[in-house]
Amino acid sequence: MAKIEMVMPKMGESVMEGTILTWLKSVGDTIEQDESVLEVATDKVDTEVPATHAGTLVEILAQEGDVVQVGATIAVIETEVDAEGGSTPSSQAPVQESKETKVEEKELAEIMPSSRSNGNGGMNGHHANDFATATRFYSPLVMSIAKEENVSVSELETIEGTGLEGRVTKNDMFNFLQNRKGNNGNGSQTAVSAPQTQPKIEIKEQRQQPTQKIEQLQPVKSYSNDIEVVEMDRMRKMIAQRMVDSKRISPHVTSFIEADVTNLVNWRNKWKRVVKDRDGIALTFTPMFVEAVAKAIQDFPKINCSVEGDKILMKKGIHVGIAVALSNDNLIVPVIKNTNELNLLGITKKVSELVDKARNNKLSPDDLSGGTYTLSNIGSFGNMLGTPIIMQPQVAIMSVGAIVKKPAVVETEHGDMIGIRHMMYLSHSYDHRVVDGGLGGKFVRRVADYLENFDVNTTI
Repeated sequence: MAKIEMVMPKMGESVMEGTILTWLKSVGDTIEQDESVLEVATDKVDTEVPATHAGTLVEILAQEGDVVQVGATIAVIETEVDAEGGSTPSSQAPVQESKETKVEEKELAEIMPSSRSNGNGGMNGHHANDFATATRFYSPLVMSIAKEENVSVSELETIEGTGLEGRVTKNDMFNFLQNRKGNNGNGSQTAVSAPQTQPKIEIKEQRQQPTQKIEQLQPVKSYSNDIEVVEMDRMRKMIAQRMVDSKRISPHVTSFIEADVTNLVNWRNKWKRVVKDRDGIALTFTPMFVEAVAKAIQDFPKINCSVEGDKILMKKGIHVGIAVALSNDNLIVPVIKNTNELNLLGITKKVSELVDKARNNKLSPDDLSGGTYTLSNIGSFGNMLGTPIIMQPQVAIMSVGAIVKKPAVVETEHGDMIGIRHMMYLSHSYDHRVVDGGLGGKFVRRVADYLENFDVNTTI
């Protein structure tokens, strides 16, 4: 048998931690490789995490609601050794330490000047030789507490450990000391006193430290009967924080332009039934907007960047994110990777796929990572124009408004005349740290040019 650590996987670029939502398996359950074991939430997406190996779930090290760093151990799976009796592959490293031991060593580093061995079993003074002859493993923190409280190795050997493989934890030590103090009546210790290298009060504080956080109570607020108090859900809290951060990080400037998209509307009316019958997907205006943005980025590559300190990171890949409104009124932004390498039909299929996955909570972390520019189609809500907030660490975002019929001046070979045209506004917000009005204005003008000059003979 071998024990395998299951760690918090990396779930997208820049994602460094995840929140445990639900464990789908319990300790003792048999699991298959790639079978979903738990649900994890990040600041980008909620997703299920599959088992890395087949076996039995023998330990859960992260509880529901815990925020866990990428790479940290969250569970232990016990697997069968291969049929020929060989060792497990090198990628299946056996568990060396429990999470408890790692936490204990971290706490020891915080309360002790040094927890390293000094050549005599890791302890100075009266008990050094005792620990050198101990019959089981004790963590540096446990040995430190034993030294401070004058607990001999023979006493340690009698303590029943509750940690992994019966190891004695700091809580076991505190329980033992509390019971010993009660048995002595006045709290005196049976062992010979040793010089204290640290005030006793520090160990006492460690002993009495609560295992759970004490909730900080807020002053009671009174609301009138005509107010309903609604708690933000997790996604809304993240959106709120990201929007505040973006406005704080980037000095926003927004440029507007009106475009005549009559040719685009006529072309779409011609092809939407064909695409629906042939491919089973709806031909919306969004793919044409995305294509125009990707072309404009190729013309103005300086818009495709991010800022890191006083450095500008120029991105070679063009990955356009599209804002998708969910049924609960929240917003999510999946990304079309290498947008400029797709033709219009490829973009149309990708937009349809991502929107469907977003609204059915099926997006993967990869679907949400790596965006270099974002498009928001606020026209789908009937809005004319808006001032979108930049998706960090990008430096620009565009929103496209509703397409409406308007009387407009049309230039013809016979002179100017008034005609009914399909018009729309484009709003371009950009980070004024690196994008000045010239670049920001030229970019949105170029997108409008691609839309206005859309070739009505295009096939899809």
